[in-house]
Amino acid sequence: MADGTAVRIAVAGAGGFGRETADAVRALDPDSAVFAGYLDDGTPAARLAGQVLGPIAAIHDLDALRLVVCVGNPRDYFARARIVERLALPEHRYATVVHPGAHVSRTSTVGAGSVLLAGAVLTADAVVGRHVAVMPHVVVTHDTVVADFATLASGVRLGGGTEIGEGAYLGSGALVREGVRIGAWSQIGMGSVILRDVPDGEVWVGNPARKLRDVIVPEAALR
Repeated sequence: MADGTAVRIAVAGAGGFGRETADAVRALDPDSAVFAGYLDDGTPAARLAGQVLGPIAAIHDLDALRLVVCVGNPRDYFARARIVERLALPEHRYATVVHPGAHVSRTSTVGAGSVLLAGAVLTADAVVGRHVAVMPHVVVTHDTVVADFATLASGVRLGGGTEIGEGAYLGSGALVREGVRIGAWSQIGMGSVILRDVPDGEVWVGNPARKLRDVIVPEAALR
């Protein structure tokens, strides 16, 4: 059992990513971190009964808990940023969750509120910002910078020296050539191969990837 000094972590969002993150917390040494429960604004599945502590805003009344925000999907990948802005919590209230099956090199850093699931790899001098979602078997190679609120879906591979802009969403299996920049809030389709820079706010798909359309930002997405 945890000895009372363990960090108690609440997960905002009881959907797929939230449940994956809860399992990652449970896989950690219980003397260092324990899963406290979910915070969710919807009606979670019956199987989660007893694990939901209340709505996301309840974190303001749960001073003993630290939070990770695990919401969003390809149709609304702005949600994580929207909730973090709305909560306006100080940075120390956010946990960073790195599954024990992930590898983060000694020269790499991961920001507050970010989650790395099993099989993720950060090699030399990689920087992952705040509230970044790094799904299973993502490879972030040397000198890559991933900005706040980005999402790297399962199996993404980033070549050395790439730059992933704020809030960008990279679909499963996307490959990014070394030295390439993905613009802020852009979306890369699953399996796409990125060989050149992607501007801010565009959707690119294919091999080699080409622009499909501009990003449609949900109304008040970042308020």
